[in-house]
Parts: sequence; C-alpha cells; structure tokens
Amino acid sequence: MDREQVKRWESQCIEDQAPACSASCPLHVDARGLAVAVAAGDFRKGLALLAGATPLPRVLAHVCDHPCQTECRRCDAGDAVAIGLLERASAAFGGPAPPIQIQPSKSHKVAIAGGGLSGVAAAIRLAQRGYAVSLFEAGSRLLERMRTFPEAVLPASAIEDDLAALARLGVAVHCNTPIGHRDSPFALDALVDGFDAVYLATGPGLFDNESPGLERTPQGRLRIDPLTLATSHSKIFAGGAQRYTPAGYSPVLSVADGNYAAVSIDRFLQGASLTASRENQGPHPSRLYVNTNGFAPLPAVPLSHGACGYTREEAIKEAARCFPCHCLECVKVCPYLEEYGSYPRDYVRRIYNNESIVMGVRSANRMINSCALCGLCAAVCPEKLNMADVCLDARQGMVLKGKMPPSTHDFALRDMAFSQSDAFRLVRHQPGFTSSRTAFLPGCQLSASSPSHVVSTYQHLCGTLPGGVGLILGCCGAPAHWAGNEAKFQEAVAAMEAAWESLDRPRIIAACSSCFKSLRDALPQIPIEPLWPHIDLSQLPALQKNTGKKLAIHDPCSTRGVGDVEQSARGLLNRLGIEAEELNAPGLTTCCGYGGLMLFANPTVAAKTAERRGAQSDADYVTYCAMCRDRFAHEGKRATHILDLVFGVDGIDPAARPDPGFSRRQDNRVRLKNRLLHEVWGETEKPMEPSRSVLIADELRPLLETRMILEQDVRRTIDQAEECLDWIEDQSTGRRLASLRQACVTYWVEYSVDGDACTVHDAYSHRMEVRSR
Repeated sequence: MDREQVKRWESQCIEDQAPACSASCPLHVDARGLAVAVAAGDFRKGLALLAGATPLPRVLAHVCDHPCQTECRRCDAGDAVAIGLLERASAAFGGPAPPIQIQPSKSHKVAIAGGGLSGVAAAIRLAQRGYAVSLFEAGSRLLERMRTFPEAVLPASAIEDDLAALARLGVAVHCNTPIGHRDSPFALDALVDGFDAVYLATGPGLFDNESPGLERTPQGRLRIDPLTLATSHSKIFAGGAQRYTPAGYSPVLSVADGNYAAVSIDRFLQGASLTASRENQGPHPSRLYVNTNGFAPLPAVPLSHGACGYTREEAIKEAARCFPCHCLECVKVCPYLEEYGSYPRDYVRRIYNNESIVMGVRSANRMINSCALCGLCAAVCPEKLNMADVCLDARQGMVLKGKMPPSTHDFALRDMAFSQSDAFRLVRHQPGFTSSRTAFLPGCQLSASSPSHVVSTYQHLCGTLPGGVGLILGCCGAPAHWAGNEAKFQEAVAAMEAAWESLDRPRIIAACSSCFKSLRDALPQIPIEPLWPHIDLSQLPALQKNTGKKLAIHDPCSTRGVGDVEQSARGLLNRLGIEAEELNAPGLTTCCGYGGLMLFANPTVAAKTAERRGAQSDADYVTYCAMCRDRFAHEGKRATHILDLVFGVDGIDPAARPDPGFSRRQDNRVRLKNRLLHEVWGETEKPMEPSRSVLIADELRPLLETRMILEQDVRRTIDQAEECLDWIEDQSTGRRLASLRQACVTYWVEYSVDGDACTVHDAYSHRMEVRSR
C-alpha cells in the first residue's frame, strides 16, 4: 500500500478530531470525556481529566469562563451542557488531587515573575518537567485576584489545594518580591543573568523602556509572539496580563498562557523548534461532524443550591444530556465497520500494519476481506472516505504477494470458474441472424437463481427488439475483482470483450447490476443498458398481477450512484401498477451481505448485514438483483425478484421462493444452457453428468451450505473412493471415510453403502496451501 495514500485515507476520517467543546477551549479540556465520566458517577475520573489539561483544576473548575459552552452542539437540541458546573462537581466530589507526574531533574533554572494564574500555571508545568523554578510575586500571597471571589464561588480551600502542588514540586516561592526597574535588587537584568529563561506574567506596566532588548508595540506593550509567547529577547517569554488588556481578562486564557509558555521554555532549553506541531494550540474550529438529528431538545438541569453548584445527583443528570459528540456516521450504518469495534482511521492503520508484516500473524486478514465494498461508508461520510478503496487495495496487494489465504475466496473463485467453463458459457446470435444489434447478458447469478426467467426474458427480447438479439452466458469477473485478483478479473473482462466482438459489437442489455457496473467501468467502449426499460408489458398477456401485498424496493449496492438503473427498475414497477415503499434515500442502499464476497470471508457479519436490512420494513422486498433476493430468502426475509412479478413463478407465492443454495445454483446454470440450446437453437440436450445414487438427508444440506461444500463435490469424492477402493472403514458402524483433493481444497465425506446407493452422514473440507520457504 502506498504510504502517502494511507496518510490521505487516515486524514479523511475525522472521528479522532476534537469535539467543538474541546476545540474551542484554550486548554483543550476533554469536556466530552468528563461528561461521560460524570454521567457514570465517576467524579474522580472527571477531576483527573481536568487536571490533565490544567495545573490548577480546582480553581479553574470554579472560575472558568467556559467558552466551550458557547460551541456545545447540545445547543442544536436544547440548552448547552453546563460544562463549567460539571467541572465544579468533579472538583467537589472527585476526591484528592491526582498524583503529580514529575520528570527527572534538569540543570536549567527558570524565573517566573508574577504569581497570578498564568505564572503559577507555568511554574507547576515547568517544575513537572524537572526544571528548578523560582516564582516571584510582588504581593504577600499568590493568586491574589482569585481571593477576591466570594467563598461560595471560589472556596479558599480550592485555592490552597491547587497551590499545594508548588511545595510538592519544590518551586521556590518569593512573595513580597516585586520585579522592578534596572536599579532594583530584583531587576529584570538580574533575572536574565541569573536564570536560563524568564517568564513575565506580571501586570503590563512594570518594566520601563530600558528593559533588556525588549521590543514594544506602538501602544507601548511588549511585542509577544502569539504562538510561542517569545519576546525579542531570546531568554524572555511573556504572557497573561502582558498580552491582554484588563477588559479582556479571562481565567482560562491566563492559565492557557502559562501552559503555552512552559512548552516554549522547555523547547528553548532543549534546543528544539518553538513552533513545530503547534497548529492546533489554543481555540480552533472542530472538524468533527456530529449529526444531532433525532435528539430530543432538553433544557439544562436547574441548580437547587444556587451558587454552590450541582449536587452529585444533579451533576450526573446534567452530564447525561451530553450526546456525546462523535461522527461514526459510517459505523452507524455498516455492520462490518461496527463488528470490529472502532472506526475507519484505526482500521486503515491496522490494515497498513497488517500488510507490512514480513513474518508472523496477519491478524487483520479477516477484517480486510469482510468488507462488502459497497461504498455506503463514503456515501454517508462528511469527508467521503471509502473503506472499499482501502480494503480492495489491501486485497490486491495480498494476492500479488501470495499472502491471500486460500480459504477466503477459493469457493467463490471456483464458482466463477465454473460459470466461465463450457458447462455454462454460451455466446450465440439469435436464430436466423448472422449478427446482433443487441445482446442479452443475464449474468451468472440470475441464471443460477431463476433460469426460467432467463429463458422467458430472452424469448421476450427476441420477439420485441429488432436487428437480432444475441445471448451471452458467462461471468463478468466481479468475484475476482472483489477478491483482489486482478489477473483473473482481466481474463474475465477479456472474455466478455471477445464475446461482444464476436456478436458484431452490439449494445448489451444486462439483467445483473454487478455485470452492468463491472463492464461499464472496465469496458467503457461497450454500450450497456439495464434490462428493465426493454420489457414491453403489452407483449406479455400472462402478466403477473399485483396481489395487493405491500412491497418495499431494495436496490443492490452495485447500483449506488447509477441513478438510471435505479429509476428504470422503478419505472417497470410503476408499469406493473406497483408503488413500492422506499427503504432509504437515493444512493444510501445497504448491502445484502454478499457484496465484496463478504459471505465467504465472514458469514457472521454477512448474516447480520442481511438481517439488519431485512428488518427495515415489514413489507415483502422486491429487488432486481438475484443474489440480493436469494440472500434475503436465506435469512428468512420474504423477497421477490422483479422478474417474478413479470413472468410469475410456476403458480407459487414468489416471495416464498427459497434460496436455491450453492449446489443447485451450478446445476441450474447447466440446465439453463441445455434448455436454451434445445428450445431456442434446436440442439439435443446434453445429459447431466451420470453419477451413482447418493442420498443426502435434508437436514445435512444446510450444513453443506455453511461449509461451502457442493453436492457435486460430495458425489465426486464418493465416486473416486468407490472406483479406486480408497477409503477408511469403521468396522463398528460400517461407515466409510473418503477424501478428495482438488487444487487447494480437500473434501472429506463420511458415508455408508447399501447396494448401489450411498448415504452421506457428514462432510467437511479444508482449504489451504502448504508452501516451503
């Protein structure tokens, strides 16, 4: 996989982006995580999250001006979450302060002038990084401005609890020590000479114009870099009141400046870049998309004790109003993405790491091969990230490197090979014509599911379309493409192109949406149209009338973005007098569980996918994809193919038609070819391959389907064993065990013999290749 492309895919997923509350906070407090913790009654975790963002968690919890609430997405459905009050509740009920993490001591010394919020915050952060910090305050005590708040708003105990960190960190605090003019014992020059770095967090008017090398703005204030807080002197940084006017005072901005200054001074002393990787420092817009539709408007929980803040119960109730904000639009609609417990950015990284493994377990193989490649994720994603592109790229790489497990797609590829073989493949002009203006391509799945509809449709087209209607039986190669095997896919495409050429380049009318998409994309020179507009109901006197049953239309995922195919199918339903319920908005259809060969790679997720789709409506489904219809039938959802409504199904309820199963699908293709040769071209039917009498109990057939063992393979295994006398017999039961190796598959069949008949009791198989290094 191309590393730069992987980075682009990762950047498209915005689930990792900060929610609006955190992005708008100068300190990037994880307000979402805090709300989730408080809603669960975990105030200790709430306090820990607050302390992770600010060195003064208890003070700021009481006096923060909480710009986060202005951006809270809860405003779209009710009042903003009272984040400030939840922070205060975390401070009140969160127990003792979390342990302070301290890095090893360093030799550098840092002086901080000013004992307000900004200066104290910088002192704590730098001391945590191992620096020797001296804090100078002109007044008699630190955080003097905070002490002017009423006790009900900011208890003195909260101030002292936060300041206790200074002593634990070994910060040297010098109160009653103003940093004065050049002739002062604590002049700025002296700090610059005696310390490795200085942070000025005092009031703006304390330094005269002779301060060492400090440039000023036209307004007479220090010139300060807004990102790094650096001044024109390399050792001096400044923030807090040095940056903001009294009218613009903000407790959270003051603490944030202390954090920013600590980062810059640490980098300066380490000789690192002051500006690198600070693009999102401070408030910034959030890229996180949040769909707030469906959330009932809720007001904020009222305070029962006024300025004292929330009670424990009130805080839990208020926190529960947080959504919390996530994107996850793709995960909400896709059982596959939901199955693996994360989101696309994480999946992209897992897939990339999986491909990078030289030796060892590739744990993401199944995840890579379980995607339906349907593109629904891209349709709902605000950034249009398509996991189909990621998984298909990974599959192709695995095939090219010989790392694709044979067990994953072998069955589907063998079935495709069968559809390309002489047992099914057929390319003919309409009888009486030496060229074809049109060619009918039913596809291998409609031929396997409803062979009689293929015959009826072909005869109908021959009778209604001029210029000769050719017929192409075969496979478009979609299974190979989904499997990541581009070589096999191109072989199938080349065979389709050759068939088209042999019929004098006709337009192709396709009954299969996968065929339509595959040929349109791979062979754009071939004119291809969907079948549905070409059915002339006036020429069908035995039209299946609508029984009055409610129907809902399911679009196959291969038609996503192909509006003309979707609309032509609806047009046929309208001509049939059927108004079907729409299951989703245009372009948002979901998969039946077969697409991308999901069924073979992960049957569990495939079943969930079909069941979720089937549960969207109580109505019977009507679809124009044979495989979709059969998948729904297999999972117990009543479903009909649109051609069932046109031609009928031998007098039975079309929505009750069962899934034919893998074995019968191949038999149906063979029978279809023989029937067409006999009925249309007048040739003698080729008899089915003779075989001894093999009895398979009805209760065993579903097990064979689950294990992807064809009845034909069971018969071949028994035939070989009986002809070669190659079996193991259990003397106590008389049952025989035989095996048959075909390519990478080994079949094992347990059976008993009674005269000329064989009764099958069990069968299993394994698909693998043993390779030497």
